[in-house]
Amino acid sequence: MPFPSPSSAPLLLGFPGGMELLIILIIVLVLFGNRIPGLARSLGSGIREFKTGLKEGESGDKGNGESLPKDSPSQRNGKG
Repeated sequence: MPFPSPSSAPLLLGFPGGMELLIILIIVLVLFGNRIPGLARSLGSGIREFKTGLKEGESGDKGNGESLPKDSPSQRNGKG
């Protein structure tokens, strides 16, 4: 059997197939199974807070400059 040409060599080390992905998934679940629910919970609460912040920003920002806090660095230093 001839050796593969250098241009096709990266194809041999490509993305893992179905069985390899299944084995990797099982290993990840065994090692980090107890942390996954907490991670998902914190990710969900972070997304919820982000969406709430976006809604508050849209309702409070009418283009009149009230969106900047009174204590912003640009106003303290006099520079923009």
